[in-house]
Amino acid sequence: MDYKKIADEVSEKILSYSQDTSGWRVIKVSKNVTVSSKPSKEYAGNIYRGEGIIKEVPSKIIPFMYLPEYRNKWDKALQSYKLLERIDQDTGIYHSVTHSYGMGLISSRDFVDLLYVKPYPGGILTTNCNVEYSSCPPTPSCVRGYNNPCGYVCSPLPENPEHSKLVVFIQPQLGGMLPGSVVETVLPTTLINLITETRAGLKGLKSHN
Repeated sequence: MDYKKIADEVSEKILSYSQDTSGWRVIKVSKNVTVSSKPSKEYAGNIYRGEGIIKEVPSKIIPFMYLPEYRNKWDKALQSYKLLERIDQDTGIYHSVTHSYGMGLISSRDFVDLLYVKPYPGGILTTNCNVEYSSCPPTPSCVRGYNNPCGYVCSPLPENPEHSKLVVFIQPQLGGMLPGSVVETVLPTTLINLITETRAGLKGLKSHN
């Protein structure tokens, strides 16, 4: 499998999502995070966009969000998160396992994703997309989810380059027999938690340094 080719194609999609301003509908605003959605072109559901400001520069935010030594400490949604294989310094295959959600309404999910970090003019982006990986087959203990192209786009604010705008795109297929109404409720909350926990984690990291 040509992982680099897949990663490049997905990064182009993430950039195009970030430049696409039409058709988004704001569905939730909380804790200075705005979540919008629109129908996805990848599957029969929605793509979700979460946006927020973080008081840090992109080169600090992005590693904090995807490296296991950081993410396992701050991301309360995850039971575990680990690197399965490094492709090169910017590309790797990661396995994440989520906690169950909503008093067990949604059981634990796991994802195997190709992650790629790429500078672009004006900031840094990361991409996530599902890949088949034979040494990490699905297990009975959780439902295997499928990530359509997802990613983070992080850029310094022109008026304050020490702060950044973080935009997160997700369009996962959670698997199992979940009603659409449950997914519509859970994914916006997931985005808000992700951005607020990133803020809190970075703040905590600064106070320890």
